[in-house]
Amino acid sequence: MHAFRLGRRYPHYSLTVTTRGTIRAAQGLLALLTVIALVACGDEGNGVADDGRQTGKSDVSTELFDGVVETDYGQLDLYWSPDYLGYDGTDDRYFAGQVNGLVGAGDPGGVYVTLARRSGGSSVRIVLHDIEPQLTEEWEDVVEVSTVVPEDAQPGWGTWAQESGGQLAIPPGAYRIRVSARGRDAGRGDGEFADNVVDFYLLDLWPAPAAEDLIVRAGSKDARYWHRQRGGPRSD
Repeated sequence: MHAFRLGRRYPHYSLTVTTRGTIRAAQGLLALLTVIALVACGDEGNGVADDGRQTGKSDVSTELFDGVVETDYGQLDLYWSPDYLGYDGTDDRYFAGQVNGLVGAGDPGGVYVTLARRSGGSSVRIVLHDIEPQLTEEWEDVVEVSTVVPEDAQPGWGTWAQESGGQLAIPPGAYRIRVSARGRDAGRGDGEFADNVVDFYLLDLWPAPAAEDLIVRAGSKDARYWHRQRGGPRSD
């Protein structure tokens, strides 16, 4: 007979087996140690985020772009083909059926993002995730839309009249896009002619089935203006 004891910290746990059952005893001992470790660590590793979401796994993200975008008329487009001309002023083409008026996803060829600063430089960061990322408190305006990148896509970003732009390494598939912003009111006020950047944008993309657009936050006057102008109550 062989007796296994867990040590001074847990002297009351012991396991007695025959020599023939040594392997089974070791397996049982390992399982017991695992349970004790989990209890000692509390809820760590249980797949529950601070906000209560079931995460299941950690997010793996890839930064696709991070820079200052110089544009006119506040126009920024994500497109799936280099032949895509971008937003042409036809709101129904992009915003029909949407509740938000900042990010138009009605055109299958791309997504139109309205920047607050009509000209000059705006800070833009585009990040690709494998799962839905956490939403932080720093962003005052947040909307979400859905889009599909086709199999033969050549994704990229561009400004008004394609004055500037670049490629984006986005694989084909269905995506949710969250556009977060801060400083929109500054971009529409005196900051329009500021030498420094005053409005900031984060575009998060992750694989997700199609869903209706959503206004998560509307903290600026500028955002609320565009939601009234282009968006509206969703018809049943």
